[in-house]
Amino acid sequence: MSTHSPAGLTDLDHRIAGCRACPRLVAWREEVARVKRAAFADWTYWGRPVPGFGPADARLLILGLAPAAHGGNRTGRMFTGDRSGDVLYRALYDVGLASQPEAVTVDDGLELYGVRITSPVHCAPPENKPTPTERDTCRAWLVQELRLLRPTVRAVVVLGAFGWQAALPAFAEAGWTVPRPRPAFAHGVRVTLAPAEAPAEAPTEAPTEGPTTAATDVAAPLDLFGCFHVSQRNTFTGRLTPEMLRGVLRTAATTAGLLP
Repeated sequence: MSTHSPAGLTDLDHRIAGCRACPRLVAWREEVARVKRAAFADWTYWGRPVPGFGPADARLLILGLAPAAHGGNRTGRMFTGDRSGDVLYRALYDVGLASQPEAVTVDDGLELYGVRITSPVHCAPPENKPTPTERDTCRAWLVQELRLLRPTVRAVVVLGAFGWQAALPAFAEAGWTVPRPRPAFAHGVRVTLAPAEAPAEAPTEAPTEGPTTAATDVAAPLDLFGCFHVSQRNTFTGRLTPEMLRGVLRTAATTAGLLP
């Protein structure tokens, strides 16, 4: 079976959604789902880890930080139902990578074209701040997702310094060589990761029970692009403008072969 088959990612997504490895995150996400925000009082919150979103043969990966308490933790889909997602999906639509400019619910018909969105931490954390232990515990999921995407993924847009720092060790475990010293995060930075000469194929231990998934395909070079996070703080203050975001997405998509 091809390592980037939909079945492989579907199984991984299902296992991620059932993870209870981090007690603090489990307690917080479930409390938020019970208490709710007044504006969403009639919602049944997802209240679980949020898996990645996008096709199994994606050429471009977008890597965030973690789901928002009343966004992905409510809707069950990455960047769906919050202000950050409004900015991100509008930009993806503007550059031709999404079927519509808004992401409201999991059944709103949104499709991504050659793009998958995931995060290094799959549960909504208190104050949007996962602990280093929580980040490291969740890394096994990202490594497995990267291995499944390895046959097709050619570029990654990493949103924010946290995602950048969390992702570099995962790329190393998934079959790419990360330069030393590790490249620093900056908006617009571009780093090319060469395939590891002999990628380790032992399945990464996941934080829950169930079969692990390891790819056997040799990785191709991978271009990483840094981008300020689409947080309200960044977008409201103008640190990240729509033009800046579209520029990074367009360059990364072109590098990945999705745009001319």
